[in-house]
Amino acid sequence: MRNFRKYDAWQNALQVVETIYRLTKCFPEDEKYGLTNQVRRAAVSIASNIAEGASRESEVDFARFLEISLGSAFEVETQILIANQLGYVTVENYEPLLNQLTILQKQINSLISKIRQKR
Repeated sequence: MRNFRKYDAWQNALQVVETIYRLTKCFPEDEKYGLTNQVRRAAVSIASNIAEGASRESEVDFARFLEISLGSAFEVETQILIANQLGYVTVENYEPLLNQLTILQKQINSLISKIRQKR
């Protein structure tokens, strides 16, 4: 069993979750059960899938969960782009979050590559 807490990707995923929760507090009330809920759940899914995958015995399973995590990271990016287009996110909040997500996506992709090399 791997210690998921040691992975930079997991630690950064937690930071993304915190950023998303703070950012979505400012979303319109009528988005509470729409975009707000969706982007929060996707952000939580990033870290959760890294942790769950780390508990798997096989490298194949771990890589599969990392792929799901990466998909969630791209889902969050898309939802933040939508929020920006709708005027829910300011440029001051939008650009740093996109940079944060890009770094996280690269970290997860790198981890997937390392796991696959072990097979």
